[in-house]
Amino acid sequence: MDQAAGKLRYRIGGMDCAACVTKIENAVGRLPGVETVGVSLGAGTMTVTGETFHGAAVERQVRALGYAIAPADASAKVEAAPDHAHDHDHYQDHGHDHSHGGHGAAIDGPWWKTRKAVLTLLSAAALVVAYAVGLVMPDLAPWAFFIAMAVGLVPVAQRAVVAAMTGTPFSIETLMTIAAVGAVFIGATEEAAMVVLLFLVGELLEGVAAGRARASIRGLADLVPKTALLEAGGTTTEVPAETLAVGAIILVRPGDRIPADGVIVDGQSAINEAPVTGESVPRNRGPGEPVFAGTINTDAVLRVRVTAAAADNTIARVIRLVEEAQESKAPTERFIDRFSRYYTPAVLLVGALVAVVPPLIFGAEWSEWIYRGLAILLIGCPCALVISTPAAIAAGLSAGARRGLLLKGGAVLETLRRVTRVALDKTGTLTEGRPRVTDIVAIGRSEADVLSLAAALETGSSHPLAVAILERAAADRVPVPPAAAARALAGKGVAGKVGGVEVFLASPDAAGERVPLEPGLLARIAALNDAGKTVSVLVANDTVAGLIAMRDEPRPDAAEGLARLHEAGIRTIMLTGDNERTARAVGSGLGIDEIRAGLLPEDKQRIVGELMADGQVVAKVGDGINDAPALAAADIGIAMGGGTDVALETADAAVLHGRVTDIAGMIELSRATMGNIWQNITVALGLKAVFLVTTILGITGLWPAILADTGATVLVTLNAMRLLAWQPRQ
Repeated sequence: MDQAAGKLRYRIGGMDCAACVTKIENAVGRLPGVETVGVSLGAGTMTVTGETFHGAAVERQVRALGYAIAPADASAKVEAAPDHAHDHDHYQDHGHDHSHGGHGAAIDGPWWKTRKAVLTLLSAAALVVAYAVGLVMPDLAPWAFFIAMAVGLVPVAQRAVVAAMTGTPFSIETLMTIAAVGAVFIGATEEAAMVVLLFLVGELLEGVAAGRARASIRGLADLVPKTALLEAGGTTTEVPAETLAVGAIILVRPGDRIPADGVIVDGQSAINEAPVTGESVPRNRGPGEPVFAGTINTDAVLRVRVTAAAADNTIARVIRLVEEAQESKAPTERFIDRFSRYYTPAVLLVGALVAVVPPLIFGAEWSEWIYRGLAILLIGCPCALVISTPAAIAAGLSAGARRGLLLKGGAVLETLRRVTRVALDKTGTLTEGRPRVTDIVAIGRSEADVLSLAAALETGSSHPLAVAILERAAADRVPVPPAAAARALAGKGVAGKVGGVEVFLASPDAAGERVPLEPGLLARIAALNDAGKTVSVLVANDTVAGLIAMRDEPRPDAAEGLARLHEAGIRTIMLTGDNERTARAVGSGLGIDEIRAGLLPEDKQRIVGELMADGQVVAKVGDGINDAPALAAADIGIAMGGGTDVALETADAAVLHGRVTDIAGMIELSRATMGNIWQNITVALGLKAVFLVTTILGITGLWPAILADTGATVLVTLNAMRLLAWQPRQ
């Protein structure tokens, strides 16, 4: 039996507007065993879930509607249809058979090779021939135009019948068929043929626009090179990038794109991360630091250890998250869907009343008012209205993803604009997540000597404070001599001999047990502590040689990011497990509105709940496991780049490259997207209202009606695609 259980994903070809989504969801949702169906116009995908359903039946149902369908990946292919494998081969070997009824298209390929394009050209050619026949033999003109109309209308009518039988009786194809056939009955065959051609041209334009929107996110996949230089057995071999296994060592030359997520093993270079994160300035990376697939190595040869297979690298995850997000509908989109279910039957009713009431009650001419009623059917086509929201949502999600802002669905994108309070973790969110040396106070020696002695003791240690001292020594290019008998003293510090000098680096309390600390020095230590800094005292030959202060410093853009949130009318609150003094030292310098410190994970979750109960719309931003409960509890959870997998999985959104300004950027993107949606709805309904009045008054007829419908749909789609060029404010 060809059965599948659980969840299957498919690629769908030939969709051009949101009405296509509705038809497919209705048709597949009626199949036995299918529980949920999610179709994304923007991604060109469909996800089907259920306990037990027939994969072949799903594919047959979609093909019957006139769309192409293929499993999203090889595993789905085997799982979905083990007894139907020859059909999948058929997809690959005979692309022209992907669809039926002229509506479908090859899932990938240029638009001019689609059956939709071929049908449009045939219809246009038939209309030209009809005009020629009309010039030569005027008596045959009505029949010639009837045949020209049939060339385009028969496939459209077939799709209307299939859609009606599978749960969508009031489709655009139904309205088109009624209008064209009605025009023939009142003798307007020439107009009927022209209207069918204009309809097909409009569909083709919609398909091209939708295809461009889809390509914008799939184009991310092209950032990853197809081949990689694999090191094995002392030799370097060029292999397909998709075959790289976790743990493999690859060589990346200057100017090459990095073919996989990994960690640098050897070499140091500036990495251009703009293609993946939108970060405009290349970042220096060295041994032990992560690199992403698709980024560009600019300076030197790197050896990189692969940390993720091709299917799980950063770009693959971004594409997967965005495509899944596009399958979930925003509240506005769901409302428009519900509205259109009543809207289309209402249009049919209004068209019928316009056609029948004036002749019956007022004795008007039947042919004239039937003509106007048919024009109203075309004006009433809901395509432009229905696509107004998903087109903008898809473009907004894609624009965000290309700039390092991942949002898991239209509902998230829509809710962000209403955020009134942003709650931020401190460590790793507002700060870089690792301490840095901020102050070196030398006493009787130079600062370079103090740093050199401290670095000598810390060489080889992986403690965060030791790493901070070693990084500062490397940055200042001070010599780091070898230390003899270096040892850690539990709970106190480290000691050893450097160049014949007994050196001890310890906390102020531990240093005070060995040598007396003068009041002035204690006051200096207290001032540094008040600034949220951790102070280590360097003792050389039983004399205080200096102080080294360290702190987890705010991210370079933290103050600007918070200022932009305040400009947007959003209040901020810091929720941290760190101590009150450190939290206030960092928060007050950044302009945080409220600071809550010394919190456990459950405290953060409780505070978020209290804010929401108080009527606030809360976005929680964090990067660690301890943030996961609060991220899940908030209206919107945002994970910072470089955070734990738990935070990324729990969150509704993610900032890939960890810039605080990108939190404000997400909210700006949400507001821009919702503004675009309302522009689209205004255009769609406004044009319909104008042409409804002019049609009833007899000013416009069938041709302007179909132009108004297809024109509005194309305008709405193109307006939505403007969002693809969206840039966060710098």
